[in-house]
Amino acid sequence: MLSFASLRSPLAFLQQLVGDLPERPLLENYQTWWEKEGEAISASVDAAGTPWLRMYDRFGARCDSIELPPGYWKMLRRGYREGAVWRAWTDDSAVRPKALRLPYLLGYVTSFYDSGLYCPYTVSLSTAVQLEKYGDAATKQRFLPWLLRQDDEVWQGATWMTEVKGGSDLGAAVETVARPDGALWRLTGEKYFASNAGAELAVVAARPEGAPHTVRGLALFLVPRVRSDGSLNYLIRRLKNKIATRSVPTGEVELRDSEAYLLGRAEWGVYLVLEVLNISRVANSIASVALAQRALADATSFAVQRHAFGKPVIEHPCCDDSAKKNVRR
Repeated sequence: MLSFASLRSPLAFLQQLVGDLPERPLLENYQTWWEKEGEAISASVDAAGTPWLRMYDRFGARCDSIELPPGYWKMLRRGYREGAVWRAWTDDSAVRPKALRLPYLLGYVTSFYDSGLYCPYTVSLSTAVQLEKYGDAATKQRFLPWLLRQDDEVWQGATWMTEVKGGSDLGAAVETVARPDGALWRLTGEKYFASNAGAELAVVAARPEGAPHTVRGLALFLVPRVRSDGSLNYLIRRLKNKIATRSVPTGEVELRDSEAYLLGRAEWGVYLVLEVLNISRVANSIASVALAQRALADATSFAVQRHAFGKPVIEHPCCDDSAKKNVRR
């Protein structure tokens, strides 16, 4: 039987369903921060903290800076410091998939309080995993440590596949072209729904010149935000107006001869894209369960406190009387 207290606590809910968690001290500390500070910040961002795009600096130079309130960065960086990405590299298991357990648990707690915030953590984790698995030694040495930092200097990642024609049929929809340029590649095209716009690194689906116009013609590339000469490597055309998940900036990204690094082999592209999406699929499932728990917790809280006809609403008859019997106050 679920108690009302367990419904209000993501950690208690998990423990009641799956048993004791070895990671409990870490998760308790993270949950306590959300209860004391994070929830209020999340509510403020959702109500009035919609990100906006500053395209030019005061000297007229293109900067494409995503402007967000200070509270947003405090909330976001807390999860990165707790280990939303780097803890995948510190698990005792030698098998990489098992190392994702703690980032996923942190994602559950995050999603209970702010499901939108879990998106940056997920795409950053996806970027780091693909870079480690398929980047060459020089590329990994240059970029991976930044994604695994445990302080506020940590870099964020992103996964950009969708273009204006849609995201389901990538073989037909991806028109971004990649051409080799020595050790680098150059990408030209547009990504129409780019979550976590402004990230320092992104994994991007593109089609090498001459490759077939099918999913097997795709390749996966790592695209830094800044070129080797310090200039912007991609531009943000605009941010999307959204009614939800305000705690992740989503926009339209332009690639113009953007510097890129091939991940794996070009012909592996579609399989690497699917690996990226599989990490997100698990995360989306986790976030959905956490969000459902939060909805149930809020509904129960209202039903307990709301009085009508002389008693709390939860004590009135309902369509399924077993529902109220299974929740103890």
